[in-house]
Amino acid sequence: MTLAPAPLLSLRAAAGGGELLFRQLFDAETGTFSYLLADVASGEGVLIDSVYEQHNRDLSLIRELAIDLVASLDTHAHADHITGSWLMHQASGCAIGLAAAAKAENVTRPLQHGDRVNFGTRYLEVRATPGHTNGCLSFVLDDRSLAFSGDALLIRGCGRCDFQQGNAHTLYRSITEQILSLPDSCLLYPGHDYNGRSVSSVAEEKAFNARLGGSANERDFVGYMDNLHLPHPHRIAAAVPANMRSGKPAQEQVLAGWAPVEQSYAGLPELRPHWVNTHREELLLLDVRSSEEYHGPDGHGPDSLLIPLAELPARLAEIPRDRPIVVLCHSGSRSALATQQLLQAGLHQVANLRGGLREWALEGLPLEYSNNN
Repeated sequence: MTLAPAPLLSLRAAAGGGELLFRQLFDAETGTFSYLLADVASGEGVLIDSVYEQHNRDLSLIRELAIDLVASLDTHAHADHITGSWLMHQASGCAIGLAAAAKAENVTRPLQHGDRVNFGTRYLEVRATPGHTNGCLSFVLDDRSLAFSGDALLIRGCGRCDFQQGNAHTLYRSITEQILSLPDSCLLYPGHDYNGRSVSSVAEEKAFNARLGGSANERDFVGYMDNLHLPHPHRIAAAVPANMRSGKPAQEQVLAGWAPVEQSYAGLPELRPHWVNTHREELLLLDVRSSEEYHGPDGHGPDSLLIPLAELPARLAEIPRDRPIVVLCHSGSRSALATQQLLQAGLHQVANLRGGLREWALEGLPLEYSNNN
């Protein structure tokens, strides 16, 4: 038996479908996997099982890859983390997809068994897999090469059945009839893992899953599940009510901050050139290029302060602290390192200029030039 490969960055086209972009993301605190899929040709994509605290990370990746998000999907109303679907809907306008059986608020795409969630030329088939909760779904890629099993089937395990309408008999039938009925080669991506495992396959789980693999039958499975005696998830009191609102905060939150800062996928605070130009009288533009570049033919930002990157650690005291700082260079690369250094030095209102002076010039924003140019 061939073991399943590690997650791929992109997958070849299925018959009749376009090339697929695929990312597996992870929240270490809750052991939760999130999944981003996109049809490369159209740029349309879907996000599965997002995590509220990881919203900025996920949104940054979606924007950097220029994905038009069609839907934020949840496999069920989670008890161990709060979904980021509401935040993603607010940021991108995407649909919020959850099982209609969950009866949650703010769902714009209630899903039933047999539905299809289309993104470009690709789609996910919706399969109802209740038993962990009444509203559990699994999502199967159109060519049946990948499936996202949520908490119904985990790697060498499965979701518990002792709360949220759980039922071991129902879960056994869901797993065997809707997930393990897929081709043996189908890769299985779970909602969680706590032991460093990221992917399995139908063949592996049929053979090695301790709860229902090998020669285990429904009686064996139910006997196993009825004797787990697990403590309840420690976040259940907060997570379930929040997820019944699709992750919408109980009270509207006002976003605080000095600017519309966007976090890059690398975790760096960034600002777009147009906003910086509009507000540049209120900001300090810190140029970290060399003196030759600053005074060269590319020009520099209006009233910007020049401190080359190599000199920055020794010249921190020269930087005024009365205004927020926007750091810039030619492309945004050196200024990214400078932004990190300033944040580590204890300055809080700091952001990198996204795309650097190159993007600034492409947008036709004003530049100044030294007298010898």
